[in-house]
Amino acid sequence: MKLLPSLSVRRAARSSARSSALSAALSATLLAVAGPVLAQVTVTAPWVRATVAQQSSTGAFMQLKSAKAVKLVSVSTPVAGIVEVHEMAMDGQVMRMRAVPALELPADKTVELKPGGYHVMLMDLKGQVKAGDTVPLTLVFEGADQKRETVQVKATVKPLGAPAAAMDEHGGHGGHQH
Repeated sequence: MKLLPSLSVRRAARSSARSSALSAALSATLLAVAGPVLAQVTVTAPWVRATVAQQSSTGAFMQLKSAKAVKLVSVSTPVAGIVEVHEMAMDGQVMRMRAVPALELPADKTVELKPGGYHVMLMDLKGQVKAGDTVPLTLVFEGADQKRETVQVKATVKPLGAPAAAMDEHGGHGGHQH
């Protein structure tokens, strides 16, 4: 009778050791698979233009760079009911703004979201966005393999009317006008 408890304790210990080893191996495999994906897209100098009290929309701007070709397929934030990626482009003599379904990011090239070009529109704002605040943004990127990567960004709110170059933490872009 004393043999059975000892035998079952050894079996339980072996089972627990196998389970721990399996768990460790699975965790290492998941980290190896997930690791490169998490570091694929880099977001720099994110900012949002401040609003006045009753303003219902504003823009978010940043630079995006990816090691592999991906596309920005979605952006969301708790401060706005509607968030879209927009493009500003000349249509004859008129500058037009339109939503784009996705924004291509070529491999190893910086894509700048800036006033007068591609940008993120935050519409149906839930309140005033004030200079000095921080706006959380969730960006979703999709690769050619249709795998998605989510990047959380905290964008600083810059004063309304400040020149665009002053809002860039890198000091502007070679003197061109926004």
